[in-house]
Amino acid sequence: MKNNPKEGGQVEIAPLRSLDDFILESARFQIPNYKDLEKWGNRVTSNLLYYQTNYFLLAILIIICVGALHPIKMACGFLVMLVIFGVFVYITNERAAASQFKRNHPIISILLILVGGYFVTYMLRSLLVFMFGILLPVFAIFVHASLRLRNLKNKLVNKVETLGLKRSPMGIFLEELGLEGDFF
Repeated sequence: MKNNPKEGGQVEIAPLRSLDDFILESARFQIPNYKDLEKWGNRVTSNLLYYQTNYFLLAILIIICVGALHPIKMACGFLVMLVIFGVFVYITNERAAASQFKRNHPIISILLILVGGYFVTYMLRSLLVFMFGILLPVFAIFVHASLRLRNLKNKLVNKVETLGLKRSPMGIFLEELGLEGDFF
C-alpha cells in the first residue's frame, strides 16, 4: 500500500532557481491581463510554486535589510505584535474568565484598556516599521509572480506538484489557503 503524497507524504524543498532564470537575462516579464483574473491567478500560483525557494530567500533578505536599517523599531514592533497576538489568544480562549474579571474589577479593566491603548499608540512607529518589513517582501513577491511569464519547465514542475507526485512547502501553504485547486 503506497502513501498518498497529498495526504502526508514527504515534503521536498524546491531547488533554488538561477538568478538568470529568476530575474536577469532569460527572464521574460509582461504586465498581466487584468481582465482575465483566472489566467493571472494561474500565473501567480505557478510562479509561487516554481520560484518558492527564491521567494523565501528574497523575503529573508528584505526583512534583514529593514531590520538592519531600523533594528530597535523592528524588534519593538515584533514585540508589540507578539503582545497583541498573545492578548487576542488569551481573550478568545478565556472568554468567561475575562468577562468575570471585567465584572469584578471594572476600574482595573478600564485602566488596562487605557494602558494597552497608550502602549500601542506609543509603539505605533515601531509597529509600522515591523509591518513594512513583513509586507514589503509579500508585495515584492506578488509583483514578481504577477509579471514573470512562465516557461515550459515552470509549467512541467507545476503539473507534477498538482498531480501530487511531489509536495513542497508553497504547495502545502497554497492548499491550506484553499488556492491549490482553483487555478489548475
